[in-house]
Amino acid sequence: MISVSKEKISFIGAGLMGQGMASNIIRSGYNLNVIANRNRVPIEALVAAGANEVMTFQDMAKTSDIIHICAPGSPQVETIVSGLLPQLKANSVIIDCSTSDPTSTAKLAAQLAEAGCHMVDAPLGGTPVQAQAGSLSTMVGADDNIFERVKPVIECWAETVVHLGAVGMGHKMKLLNNMLSLGYGAMYSEALAVAKGVGISVEQFDSVIRGSRMDCGFYQTFIDCALNDNRESHKFTLTNAVKDLTYLESMAAAARVPNPIGNATKNSFAMAVAEGGDGAEDYIPHLPDFVAKRSGV
Repeated sequence: MISVSKEKISFIGAGLMGQGMASNIIRSGYNLNVIANRNRVPIEALVAAGANEVMTFQDMAKTSDIIHICAPGSPQVETIVSGLLPQLKANSVIIDCSTSDPTSTAKLAAQLAEAGCHMVDAPLGGTPVQAQAGSLSTMVGADDNIFERVKPVIECWAETVVHLGAVGMGHKMKLLNNMLSLGYGAMYSEALAVAKGVGISVEQFDSVIRGSRMDCGFYQTFIDCALNDNRESHKFTLTNAVKDLTYLESMAAAARVPNPIGNATKNSFAMAVAEGGDGAEDYIPHLPDFVAKRSGV
């Protein structure tokens, strides 16, 4: 087993969440490889902080022991792993921090195992601000010995690390987590539309909910948009919400478990996306705008 202190770490996907995570890996003293996609700004910031930029997935695979992937979803993760796989060193570990389809995760784990490598799913809980602070949470699926190997690296960027069991369990739990959080978002949006229709202001609504049993961290970032016109209060796109809820729908269907509330939540976000909320800066706190417009208030 490779000594954790000598692990060579890489990061693919230095976006809203990934840049902060990668920064914390550097601050913890690890040598970090990064690779650019379309936006060079975060890569240049990470290189200035001490990261090494590589040009290809093949070069990254040859020089890495543990590779993080933080991508939009399973199709992108599958493409990345396909690019890494031919040159991966034996005993390398891929840590998928994306919100992915558990079926895809299991398939990738089998492919990596055939190559003498390992898969870990460690999807994220939190915001870009928490990513920068190193205070994210993560739910991990991994074999016990591999979890112990990667845990010190994950703890660079996660304050709360929960090992749920075998590969795939982290992604399954993440979909359930997002069903709850996005369900809140759909309910808040509908409640705000009804409130407007019956003459209750956002300020009045918030004065009752804030500090009550209905309050939570998600509510506070969500309502900040409606209350203070902070359009960047929670940078998670409407399209990502639909993607995650579609994965949830597939997971529930495979288990033959009814998922009516999850489906209703998906439809709420899907309608917003269909009505123009499909941009890179159309975030979930903007959903009330679409619901209100649809409701004629």
